[in-house]
Amino acid sequence: MRPVHFISGLPRSGSTLLAGLLRQNPRFHAGMSSPVGGLFDTLQGQMSGRNEYAVFINDTQRQRILRGLFDNYYGDEFSADVVFDAHRIWCSKLGILKVLFPQAKMIACVRDMPWIIDSIERLVRSNTLPLSSIFNYQPGSTVYSGSESLAHDDGIVGFAYNALKEAYYGEDTANLMLLQYETLVSNPVAAVRAVYAFIGEPVFSHDLENVSLDADEVDRRAGTPGLSAVRKKVEARERISVLPPDVFRRFENDAFWRDPQLNPRGVRVV
Repeated sequence: MRPVHFISGLPRSGSTLLAGLLRQNPRFHAGMSSPVGGLFDTLQGQMSGRNEYAVFINDTQRQRILRGLFDNYYGDEFSADVVFDAHRIWCSKLGILKVLFPQAKMIACVRDMPWIIDSIERLVRSNTLPLSSIFNYQPGSTVYSGSESLAHDDGIVGFAYNALKEAYYGEDTANLMLLQYETLVSNPVAAVRAVYAFIGEPVFSHDLENVSLDADEVDRRAGTPGLSAVRKKVEARERISVLPPDVFRRFENDAFWRDPQLNPRGVRVV
């Protein structure tokens, strides 16, 4: 099987931008979140004890079936030499992915938490008519209830944050790297070179002025146009937060990856 690597981490933290850059390399396939993560999770469940017929499935078969999911999804229609599969679920699967793909690398995109909440709130406000899948298409929430919903264990931010911590503090961190959004947009050349060094591939000259990744139809179906949009030019942009100050402060100390004392296994943070 061709090499496969994983893009995961926090939402609104540059994973789609990173995929948009990597896909410029003709040897690579990268895109927005793929269906493989959800299929993987479902297969695990169907091969567990909750399925009465799972008694006929041994661990060797489980491994073969889960690896086969990647073989079959990324079939002949994907001609790239290297595949990057993106999904927020992968950080919670680091242990089993290490068993299935010992050489695979995982790049977890991270960002200061208040600005993740701010980015989602700004996105929702820019789409006032359609209801968003981010909040299960429910109307009537405020920025306070909305931010708490996002940060809840089963919210899109809370789940990803907890999965990230599970991976970061677990025993399978040798193939894990955290890529900070702030680094990616302020120094994209260094960020991309760090990714290439991490995955052991020769550096490619990327066009930082012309990044593209079309996900308009997916975003419209989610009721949130612009959810996966990337700007053509990679650059940092200053802005004032739309969050009330108390909501912003609620999340401003959550960037655990910035404290070297909270990195006992020496996970690479770029």
